[in-house]
Amino acid sequence: MFTGIIESVGSVLALKSQQMGMALEIESGLDLTRDALGDSIAVDGVCLTMTARNGGRFTALASAETIGRSTLGQLKPGAKVNLERALTLSARLGGHLVLGHVDTVSSIREKVMVGESLRLVIDLPQEYARYVIEKGSIAVDGVSLTVNAMNTQSFTLNIIPHTLASTSLTLKGPGARVNLEFDVIGKYVERLLMKNAPRDTAWEELLKKQGYM
Repeated sequence: MFTGIIESVGSVLALKSQQMGMALEIESGLDLTRDALGDSIAVDGVCLTMTARNGGRFTALASAETIGRSTLGQLKPGAKVNLERALTLSARLGGHLVLGHVDTVSSIREKVMVGESLRLVIDLPQEYARYVIEKGSIAVDGVSLTVNAMNTQSFTLNIIPHTLASTSLTLKGPGARVNLEFDVIGKYVERLLMKNAPRDTAWEELLKKQGYM
C-alpha cells in the first residue's frame, strides 16, 4: 500500500522481455540499502516487487497482466518514472490510500500553466466515471491528486509547484498516456451496495459511522 506521495523520479536503465512479462532495471536516486528483496515499490503507480538491487539501482518484474493494464509496456530506456516505496505503519499518510493496482490507462487532453501551477485535463473513461467526484482523490501515475472539476468526458487537476518539481507529470503533454487508480473506498462502497453482493453488516456499520453510507 502507498500514499501517492512520490519519493523520487527515477530513470529506466534497461527493459528485458521475459516469458511471463518484462524485467525493468531502474536508477532510483534513493538509498535502498535498508530495503529488502521482495519489498514493494510503485513505478508510475504500479506496485512491483524488487527482485534485485545494487546501490540505488533495482530490478523489478512486471507480469503480462500488469503490462496490459498500465503504461509500463510503453516505457523505453531513459524514461522518467515516479517512484514510491511501500507505506510503513509509522509513516504519515500525506496523500490517500493507494494500492498500486492500476484501474485503467487514459490520456492527457489539456496541459496549461496557470501562474506557477499546472492544470491538467484528463479523459475520463465512462465505465469509471462513477468513481470520480469533485474534491475527491485520484492517483495519476502514482501521484495522489485532488479532482478540481469534472464532466461526463474528463476531469481537471491542479498541480502545485512542489508536486511539479517532485514528479514526472511535468514532462507529459497532451496525448500522453497515464495510469489511473481510483479511490479504493468508493469501489468497496459500491460493492457493498450491490443488491446481489454478500452482505458484511459489521463493515457496513463501520462505513456508516465514518460517514461513507
